[in-house]
Amino acid sequence: MNNANDDSPRAAGLRAPPAGYEGYQLLCFSKLLNRRVRIDKTNQKNGRLTDLVFRLSEPYPEVVGIYIEHGKGYPSELIPWERVARLEEEAILIAPAEGGGPYPRFVDQKGWILLNEHLMGQTILDIDGRRTEVVNDVHLLYSKGRMILVHVDISFNGFLRKWRLERFISGKDQLISWRYVQPLSVEDHTKDVVTLSVAREQALELPSEDLADALEVLSGDEQQAMFAALDPDKAAGVLVEAEPRAKRQLIAFLSDEKARLVFQKLSVPQIAGLLSDLPHQKARELLKLLSPTRAGRVQAVMDNTDVLASTLMGKRFLAFTRQTKVGEVMRSLRMAARDHRNIFYCYVVAGEEQTLLGVVDLRELVTAPEDSTLGELMISPVVTAPEDALREDLVALFARYQFRMLPVVDSRDHLQGVVRYRDIMRGARIQFPD
Repeated sequence: MNNANDDSPRAAGLRAPPAGYEGYQLLCFSKLLNRRVRIDKTNQKNGRLTDLVFRLSEPYPEVVGIYIEHGKGYPSELIPWERVARLEEEAILIAPAEGGGPYPRFVDQKGWILLNEHLMGQTILDIDGRRTEVVNDVHLLYSKGRMILVHVDISFNGFLRKWRLERFISGKDQLISWRYVQPLSVEDHTKDVVTLSVAREQALELPSEDLADALEVLSGDEQQAMFAALDPDKAAGVLVEAEPRAKRQLIAFLSDEKARLVFQKLSVPQIAGLLSDLPHQKARELLKLLSPTRAGRVQAVMDNTDVLASTLMGKRFLAFTRQTKVGEVMRSLRMAARDHRNIFYCYVVAGEEQTLLGVVDLRELVTAPEDSTLGELMISPVVTAPEDALREDLVALFARYQFRMLPVVDSRDHLQGVVRYRDIMRGARIQFPD
């Protein structure tokens, strides 16, 4: 728990539990999600907890029941919270429905909020639009059968808990008291935004695609203030993810010097895609900010002429030796504060020339024992693109293998860079192989 004497939104928690919640325990929603639900005494399976339903109330939302989704063709169920007998580590035990049949289907009601659907992964905006976070977990106070919502957790720990990767957790949870959070989307779930009721002090850490969505819902002045606060790396990611109209608005805020720094963070296809969404005159002005060599590469992509993989590739990828252990890779990822949504593969290389030996999918990496080596996990040989491959060759490779990224190598299998699916396949006419 954070310091109870700190009155900031991030640290503000419970000064004392509300009446009736003495002897409480704090539970993480991520640990309850997908927990088995069984009938008390008979231990008969009922399903898994898909969501928890709360009723908005002051000062804290109170639990309504357990939502269970049984899958296609089977109706959902809402188990009223008063039918919950007890919470156990492996299962939630409930009383059987009256009459022995299933519980009634879930029907959403005004003033209800579902934690997984309406809060987890959602954007938090400051009321002044200058800071953003993302909800990675929700903390619940449980005592004597009663439960209320007390905090949202914006640390990466919640993300790791959700995927049962607690062994990689380092540092404390970053909690914001519910008193400072105002959901905007309870009645309009299309916004996918919640807002923080006071100004924030932390830098922007939200993934680029979520931040782009957040910027698009702000007014011009708020949008300009938030975008101006971004470092070049984050600004570049936002421009890639933003809709064309928003790109035109955001580009207008960039000075020439800031634009140069942002373009250094973008690949050639990304710059070409960005300029293609801008008015012709503005695109010409920005093209002059690039070096002649890079400007020529960008222009070639925009003209859709025959372009080599070496022109289209980027240099942002993960590469380690085969002796590197999983724990070391995961620590490196956390320390680098990388955007985890844009990390797909880890390449295994040898020597200063980075001879490509194998590849490890991130999903395999995060579920492997911490003391495993990349050499034990890697897949070899690797599907690669030669540096002299044309764009149409890359399209064919992506269409055949459906990878999200392909390594580009020279004639000696030295790793030169990577090409991304989204960069290459945008607007491509795909002809799938027989």
